[in-house]
Amino acid sequence: MNARIFAGARRIEAIPANDRGLAYGDGLFETMRAHRGGVPWFERHWARMADGARRLRMALPDRPLVESNLHEMLADGGDGVLKLLLTRGGGGRGYSAAAVTGPTWILTRHPLPPPPRANGLHLRWCDTRLAVQPLLAGLKHCNRLEQVLARGEWVGDDWDEGLVRDTDGNVVSATSANLFALRGDRWQTPRVDRCGVAGVCRGWVLEATGAAEATLSVNDVERADAVVLCNAVRGILPVARLGDRAWPAHPAVHELQGRLSAAHPAFNPTITEDLA
Repeated sequence: MNARIFAGARRIEAIPANDRGLAYGDGLFETMRAHRGGVPWFERHWARMADGARRLRMALPDRPLVESNLHEMLADGGDGVLKLLLTRGGGGRGYSAAAVTGPTWILTRHPLPPPPRANGLHLRWCDTRLAVQPLLAGLKHCNRLEQVLARGEWVGDDWDEGLVRDTDGNVVSATSANLFALRGDRWQTPRVDRCGVAGVCRGWVLEATGAAEATLSVNDVERADAVVLCNAVRGILPVARLGDRAWPAHPAVHELQGRLSAAHPAFNPTITEDLA
């Protein structure tokens, strides 16, 4: 793993022991797909981080400095995954941020994930529920303990992902992806105004298709005509099975994947398979 750590504009060797990201999860992060030396969705990622920083009243790092380091990390012209993690910075002990000295940010590069199951993902329902907290809803903040617990509910290769609900029983997402369900001729995705993450790929699908944000129940998802998961690293992935419910290949899923591939060449299926 290639990593660079900064305190504001100064590069440092290690994360300070009093960093609030370590102590309290007081931070944000973006996980970005790199393609041929660039990050095609960087504008979307930066806009989401900027919105999160505004909502949390947290300082952003200097964008030109972030971009220059990003380009240096991708100087080989290759593909991979970049993670930009931002914390409020170091400060005194306790929850008050009055003594914070400035933001800490970390940029890391990772290999692409392995290719998905060829015939579609196999999903299960998770028992872990997501707490409702509108102040944090939509943010990709650094406290992911609920997702860690949900992902820990299975081991092995029987399941590729798990779907999570909120404490009221409404479907929210997968542990590391957003969900879209096709009902009739329109895609729907769970609202993220009470909990969950407003994903970058989710945003693209909403704009490209006119999909509706809706409150979805377990029955709504299980009775859908097709289901897909999406995130900014793996693109749009069809779901073949959810517990005992199975879906055959659906032309609307293929069409949606084709539209994403045309807009973002990193998600061309042939390229993805060759590079994974």
